[in-house]
Formats: sequence, C-alpha cells, structure tokens
Amino acid sequence: MLSRNLGQATTLFLAILLCIFFIPYNIRLKPPLLFSSNTTITITGTRDSNPRFSLLIGILTRADNYAHRNFLRLLYGIQSSPLAEIDVKFVFCNLTKPEQRVLISLEIMRFNDIIILNCYENMNSGKTYAYFSSLPRILPRRYDYIMKADDDVYLRLVPLAVSLNLLPRVDFYYGFAIPCASMNPFVSYMSGMGFLLSWDLVEWISVSDIPKNDTFGPEDKLVGKWLDVGRKAKNRFSNKPGMYDYPGTNGRCSHDLIPDTVAVHRLKRWDQWVHVLNFFNVTKELKHSKLYSVELN
Repeated sequence: MLSRNLGQATTLFLAILLCIFFIPYNIRLKPPLLFSSNTTITITGTRDSNPRFSLLIGILTRADNYAHRNFLRLLYGIQSSPLAEIDVKFVFCNLTKPEQRVLISLEIMRFNDIIILNCYENMNSGKTYAYFSSLPRILPRRYDYIMKADDDVYLRLVPLAVSLNLLPRVDFYYGFAIPCASMNPFVSYMSGMGFLLSWDLVEWISVSDIPKNDTFGPEDKLVGKWLDVGRKAKNRFSNKPGMYDYPGTNGRCSHDLIPDTVAVHRLKRWDQWVHVLNFFNVTKELKHSKLYSVELN
C-alpha cells in the first residue's frame, strides 16, 4: 500500500512538472490576444498585418492527455498566417478526478487555452453538440469560422488560411467530404478529422431544436444531418486532396504526404508524427546557437 501511494504521488508530481515546464517560457506567440488578464494561443501575422478573417480551432481531447496537449501547443505555437487571426483551444467535458482540478487549473493559468464543457466525456454522445451549441454563450467574442478538430490531426495553418481566404463567410461548411472517393460536399457530410462552420451556423445550432433533439451517433455524420434537415450550409467546400488520413491507415481516405497539405489525420504513433513533421520541415527556422552541442537541423 505504501509503495502504491508513493507511486501515485510521484506520478502526480511529474505531471505537475510537465504542465509547468514542458513549454519553455521563452516561446513567443505572435501576437497574444488578451482575454481578461491572461493570454491564449493565438496565431496571427505580424503586428502590422491586417487579418482578413478570424478562426477558432477547438481540438476535442480528454482532460488526462496532458503530454499530448503540450505537444500540440508546440506545433501550433510556432505557426503563423498573415491572412487570419487563429485561436487554438483544447476542449473536453467536466473534470472527474481531483488531480485534474489542480493540473488543469495550472494549464489555464499558464495558457488560458482550455474550454471545459458541461457534459460527460464521450465521442458520439453529444460532446460535439455541446461544443458548438455552447460557444455563442460562453465566448467573449464572435469569430468568422469555428472549427472542430481531433487531437490526432496535424493542421497546417498557413495552407488552411489560404484555402479559406476567398471562400464564403456565411452559411458555410468546410472539410473532407465523405465518402472518401467523393469530391461532392453535398452528398453526405464532412469527416470528423476537422470540419469548419461559419459563425451563423454555430448560432443556429445553439438555438435550433433540430440538433438539440438528435445528439447521439457518429458526431461528424450528425452535423451533416443537422445541416441537411435544417436546409443550411448552402455553401460547402471539400478540401481534397489537401486533407487526408495518414498514408496506409484508412483505405481511400489515405494517400501519400503532399506539399499542399492542410490536414493529416490518424496520427496515432510518435513515428507517424515525426515522419509528418520531417516531411514538412517544421524546424527549418531554428537558429544555430552555441547552446546546442549538436546541429539540430
């Protein structure tokens, strides 16, 4: 019993250290957007740029995924686009463990990039509905677009912003159309890897009885059904081949990595993540320093 308690205490201590120190304090987000007295992960262009639209990316994940959340902070904290003001937040349901309240509180104090929904943790039992329907009420501002993304997808924010630049800002639905072989975004629905709605559709979801009364089932398929039943999303765009599953993971939804990628999905293992990050040369801007005993790139 004593050894088990010591093991639990050690795990908790290491998790706290991870939350505090995993992201170096000298990382500069470009530029930070203020929410009250804290900052959030905000990816924009330079300070004298004039972003053409705003986007909130909500990454649906679980409270216990501390290390992976910090890894994703690294990936999105080093990206920027002059076209868009992009905020990235991590979304999960109500906390269920005492240690979560401590560790998640530390993350909120340090990063202010977490949304905790009033729901129980699930994939296909209403979490996506809770996410979209809550935003008009809980956000301090509106965005042109709201995106839902999985935590096993890598989003490249510059190509994403470029692809959205000339597209509609209202009644708009964007993503990877299902079935995989189809290029027609009106046939079915957008894959749950990452799909985007214009703000007016998010407001509609928050007040309409159509989604409210139909929340159980495959979450991405349900969103498409809501929009079809409500005769919404007259503007739709499927970003193929720029969005896809990692090579070899999902039949016709997968293909080789390509330079014009917007999103790669089904990154379940570290070797897959490393392959993708090397392909896109994400460390190319790392500056040489005498502080490093080896050449890193």
